[in-house]
Amino acid sequence: MYLPRSLISLLYNHLLQTHRPHESVLILSSLEADAICACRILSALLKRDGIGHIIQPVSGYGDLSKVGREKIQPLKRSEGGNGGVVICLGVGGLVDLANLLGLEDEENAEHDMSGVEVWVLDARRPWNLSNVFGGYPQPTLPDGNAASVPKRIPGVDRGCIQKTYKPGQGGIIVFDDGDIVEELSAEQDAFCSLAEMPEVDQDADEEEEDDGDEEQDEEVQAQSQSSSSRPRKRRSWSDREESDDEAEEPPHQRRRSNSGSSIVSNRTRTPSSPQSPSLTRTRPPKEPSAEELRKKLRSLRLSHEKVLREYYSLGTSYSEPISSLAYSLASELGRDDNDLLWLAVVGVTSLELSGHTSTGLGTPHAKPDMTSQRHHQSWRANRSSRTYALLRDEVRRLNPASNDRSSLLGVKSPAVSASASSIQLVPDPRFMLLRHWSLYDSMLHSPYLAARLHVWNESGVKRLHKLLAKMGISLNQCKQGYMHMDVRVRADLRERLLKYASMYGLDELVPAGEGSASYDQEGWSFLRTWGWKAQLSAVDVGVIVGAILEVVNPTTASLNSGTSSTQTTEAPEIEDRSEALVPRFFAAYDALAPHDPSKLLSSVPKAQQLMRSILRTGSSLLAKHQIRHLRAFRMGVVKDGPDLALFANSPGALVKLALWVGEAVAVSEKDKKGTDSATPLVLAALDEPRGTYVVVGTGGGIGGGEDLEARKEKVEKKAKKEAEKEQKKKIREEKRAARRAQQELNGDSDMEDEDSEEESEASSDEEESEASSDEEDDDEEQIKQQQRRGYGTNRFGIAFQEVVEETNARVKIDSFDHCVVEVKKEDLAGFLEGLSLKSVIGK
Repeated sequence: MYLPRSLISLLYNHLLQTHRPHESVLILSSLEADAICACRILSALLKRDGIGHIIQPVSGYGDLSKVGREKIQPLKRSEGGNGGVVICLGVGGLVDLANLLGLEDEENAEHDMSGVEVWVLDARRPWNLSNVFGGYPQPTLPDGNAASVPKRIPGVDRGCIQKTYKPGQGGIIVFDDGDIVEELSAEQDAFCSLAEMPEVDQDADEEEEDDGDEEQDEEVQAQSQSSSSRPRKRRSWSDREESDDEAEEPPHQRRRSNSGSSIVSNRTRTPSSPQSPSLTRTRPPKEPSAEELRKKLRSLRLSHEKVLREYYSLGTSYSEPISSLAYSLASELGRDDNDLLWLAVVGVTSLELSGHTSTGLGTPHAKPDMTSQRHHQSWRANRSSRTYALLRDEVRRLNPASNDRSSLLGVKSPAVSASASSIQLVPDPRFMLLRHWSLYDSMLHSPYLAARLHVWNESGVKRLHKLLAKMGISLNQCKQGYMHMDVRVRADLRERLLKYASMYGLDELVPAGEGSASYDQEGWSFLRTWGWKAQLSAVDVGVIVGAILEVVNPTTASLNSGTSSTQTTEAPEIEDRSEALVPRFFAAYDALAPHDPSKLLSSVPKAQQLMRSILRTGSSLLAKHQIRHLRAFRMGVVKDGPDLALFANSPGALVKLALWVGEAVAVSEKDKKGTDSATPLVLAALDEPRGTYVVVGTGGGIGGGEDLEARKEKVEKKAKKEAEKEQKKKIREEKRAARRAQQELNGDSDMEDEDSEEESEASSDEEESEASSDEEDDDEEQIKQQQRRGYGTNRFGIAFQEVVEETNARVKIDSFDHCVVEVKKEDLAGFLEGLSLKSVIGK
């Protein structure tokens, strides 16, 4: 079932009214900054309303299944529990949660999810449609068979929850951010139609067909072998899903088994002749045979299954951050304030830092044009611009005195008082940890600047030095702490960057606009002030929280960096990743405390360490030409180096390294070829103690700021030219008809020359039009291609699963991001060879 955004507070209000003191809400959160921010928002709401809750971090599908067995199944009324509410934040949206959590009862369907209500907030796409349009138990007949008609839940219309719905009965409920209502109407029709169809024994039908064909062939001619040797039909989608469920890794997307209903055929009556009604015998309508009904049913089923199959094959992508959705719930309840708004801002910003885009895991690359100023750099969809615009409006609404234009000019920090606690909008450049590092290090470790200046080699570092020299900032001064630099330099930094950045291709280094309207401040940073204690931007907090989650503890690093045989063979000495991540989750959760930035500030060195490791390892891969070009993607392997333990033990850190390298490769190819296209990248890091490689696949983006508006203008011009051409043709025809009429009246024969001249003029116009429209046709085709659903999405997760099914590679897919896997060391070569033949970017 799914909850429309207009009813986002329905379930929470019911929980508030029916909650009992001895019951607790179980919150399952993935180990991502966005999910942790959403967890903070929901826990704050529950705490204010006196509702007990338990927070359980979940690192992957293995952990999720374990939590289902140990903590969720005992809540079922059939197991002696009292039911309850489970909230999944960034967890399980891509798989059938009812099956994975053990809420389905194979022996008695009436006990499915008995009293356990699971709320799902997830930004990953595609949805598992069993959660969206199913998610409630089916009744059974006394004989144990499925009922002929699916259960009709009061207040639920084809999976959509209505105002009359009464929560508390249990079920899987997905919170819709708008995607389901706007985009999944065809999938809804297909899924619900399949749920109402009876199951057909396709093998039995084929046997009957074969037997009938054999008998007919024996009567006509002795060719029974030809009919009996026909190939079997392709298995249905549900059959393939059942075989997928038998695989160990990962839990595949599938739909739940659908109950059936009988098909009622519409019978037509043949009218009798009005001339002789008594003499005409009406022929009764021919009853369709069971064979014909089964064929129609199979054809209809296959068409619906095709719709679902195409949806699941789109590739992974990301929609609205769940922290933004959680803040919408708080706003609907009237509980919005600066603390919750700040958590939403940090969560939304963190998705951009971790490469979660509308086309999957990757980094979109924008061209320096006006279009890129209208589209945010994270999601190409308009929703991203709307989300940031709404956040900016909320900042102005809750902090009216802190956002006057006089305090926002330049990059200098506005004056604050000891008790100030506000959020401001500032036009910060795209540097990392600017207020907590030197200007030089902040610029050097900026992925945007590093990719465009090529700082991984000596010439690129020289370009950075020349840029600083043109700006009039000495190396000695810019290598000081930023807050200790000359006040005048800090005040003029924005103007100097705007003046010289375009000379080095850094047109988007500083956001434009100084107006007060929401869209005039596109790309401006959010700055939080804690009196005289600290000032941190949302980007800074996102980087710091990410480092807390991703940087390996010194003890773990020293353990995994060893090369002795004892360390590589004795399993008890190797720390389990999921167990190591739990303390990091709560460290990040505590660091986001609303009124105490001390833990964030103490973790700044850890964030700087992560940035240095990414720059050092990425520069080494590029300088040594270790990024190989395969048929479908680029590939790099990290086998050694001082930072190997960091990337081998933290998939999140490896993803950030892949994003850094991917952007650098994409910009380099753009400089060489002049094209801004997708650059898929596979990056692997060796985990020697476990004998595996951690592998990530990033989509590389599809040219986030491509000038689609200009292309649309060309198409419009083409249509205008076609209209003008038709108008000219019409005028010529009218003139020709008038001349011929005049010729007939006057008996003149000199009009033929004028007709021939006019025809030659028309033909030349047509040739010119055809010659000028070739390029426009290509542009129109590109626009249609990019508007096609699923274009440019990251299909690495699908490709990984296909390679596992086709080869003997030992692969573990446990991450909620299916494009992050773990491959046995000996199987990496074969795995990559099979992967090179797959399509990794949606077409």
